[in-house]
Amino acid sequence: MEKLAELSYALDTFYFLMSGALVMWMAAGFAMLEAGLVRSKNTTEILTKNVALYAIACTMYMICGYSIMYGGGDFTLFLDGIVDDGFTGAEEPAAYAPSADFFFQVVFVATAMSIVSGAVAERMKLWAFLVFAVFMTGFIYPMEGAWTWGGESVFGMFTLGDSGFSDFAGSGIVHMAGAAAALSGVLLLGARKGKYGPKGQINAIVGANLPLATLGTFILWLGWFGFNGGSVLATASVESANAVAIVFMNTNAAAAGGLIAALIVAKLMFGKADLTMALNGALAGLVAITAEPSTPTALQATLFGAMGGTLVVFSIIALDKLRVDDPVGAISVHGVVGLLGLLLVPITNPLTEDGGASFGGQLLGAATIFIWVFVTSGIVWFALKAIMGIRVTEEEEYEGVDLTECGMEAYPEFTKAET
Repeated sequence: MEKLAELSYALDTFYFLMSGALVMWMAAGFAMLEAGLVRSKNTTEILTKNVALYAIACTMYMICGYSIMYGGGDFTLFLDGIVDDGFTGAEEPAAYAPSADFFFQVVFVATAMSIVSGAVAERMKLWAFLVFAVFMTGFIYPMEGAWTWGGESVFGMFTLGDSGFSDFAGSGIVHMAGAAAALSGVLLLGARKGKYGPKGQINAIVGANLPLATLGTFILWLGWFGFNGGSVLATASVESANAVAIVFMNTNAAAAGGLIAALIVAKLMFGKADLTMALNGALAGLVAITAEPSTPTALQATLFGAMGGTLVVFSIIALDKLRVDDPVGAISVHGVVGLLGLLLVPITNPLTEDGGASFGGQLLGAATIFIWVFVTSGIVWFALKAIMGIRVTEEEEYEGVDLTECGMEAYPEFTKAET
């Protein structure tokens, strides 16, 4: 019997680690998507942001973030004690290795921060962004994570878990949080030069490499199986294996539904099959199902994804009309559709004595996450603006931040004559 328990521990740990590796691969997806949707003169800088934010997230979450989020009252630095054996000699053996839990959680932190990089692309100072990443991954995200997945009370006032709040894999906790941080930064930063005209016109600024953006979307689609599937937290029993299979199936169905819906809506509205809207539709479908991928049927998952794909098109257009400049549509995909994902949970997983969610609890959780992240991020952005500035000069923006921030171009052979 003990050997069977050891095998279960080993299998669940391995599954957890492989799921985390899939989510880590989403960092590549965000990098490719954002590199494809910005202009060529800003490509190197956006890639630098993405690789650097991942490293910062891993380091800050190791230093203090994980302990803030899951340490309860026992705050420690540098993951003190997490490398211990979670099985041998433990009074209550864990289902998987403690260090595997850290690895799975840290890639979620990086995902939240990746959302911010796309929204502030092409005009934010690189080092201001990286300093913000320190605060976001080391404090802001871990605090709201403690109130949700960590089970802590919100400043002693209420506990979201007892209020009917549920977020299976992070539509609100990860995606809406990243979008809230992005929105506060975008509002303070302002739009790119030339995006909006003096008479209210909206000028399209086309991305430089749509094949790269498409590749990034497929990478994110693949990584999302680890994002949602890994959140089952186990696979070594028949029940958990079935749950994992359902989550994979529904995650895929929602992405497909979102893409199809966005493509159709874009065709009806613009008369053309807009690739960028289709790509964002797939991502919106994934965000919409993330809050609860284990209880819908495949048809419901497809419809939920289609709702996300439809909503994201209208949201991107609405934000443009409000002059909120988001080069990659991150605020719409992760924020607006993240809220939708939370509100869809009670439809298939209503609140009962055994758990579930209520609409009131979901709204309370969404408000708590958004207000905390938006306000604290705004404070950090404002401080950075006062201390070091957050926006490049107009001349630097015109030349492109690749040269001014990184000193190199992504496509030098296309911009310079060979000597």
